[in-house]
Amino acid sequence: MTSDLRRDLIPNDDALQLIDALNAMKEQLRAAAQDWELLDENGHVPAEPSYTALLQHATDAQDLSRDVLGLTADFARSLHRATGIGIGIGIGIGIGSTVLKRLGTASTMSSHAAPLFTETAEHALSLSLSRSADPTDRHYLANRMVIDHASARAYLRRSSESLRDAAKELDDHLSIRRFLATLTRPAGRPAPPPPRPSSRHR
Repeated sequence: MTSDLRRDLIPNDDALQLIDALNAMKEQLRAAAQDWELLDENGHVPAEPSYTALLQHATDAQDLSRDVLGLTADFARSLHRATGIGIGIGIGIGIGSTVLKRLGTASTMSSHAAPLFTETAEHALSLSLSRSADPTDRHYLANRMVIDHASARAYLRRSSESLRDAAKELDDHLSIRRFLATLTRPAGRPAPPPPRPSSRHR
């Protein structure tokens, strides 16, 4: 395989490790978006939404966002090293920039979720402290709480989808590498002969 081809390939081990990390992170975000409910089983706003539970959503979303940002930052640093010193650890500009774009989107989406969960919790607290408030005001607060919580979960889903797409880019990259390996071999090294049939079957 030529040096030009090697420059545009991520080493198998690095790619496989990153795919595993992306898939694990993707599942955590997807599960959070699915499991963190606000409405009751009938699809109604609870009479007394839990400020503590909703604040925990914000805390956990912040942790998830930090992990996504960490993955993105680590990959961006490795990409910078690779493109700055030639082949480096083998991350190519083409596939590297594509994956980094997906990770950047995932980071942005995940970072939007925690503030919206925090605002949801704040609305819940306001509702619990203003039982005698005007019904119109309470209706507004309840609507804002539902909208903010749903938006936060949507951001988690979109972040999960971007991580899924990044993992797919890497998986496709490995498929291309395997294909190229069948077409290109170092000069002077002939293809290995096919295995001989076992003597037991002669």
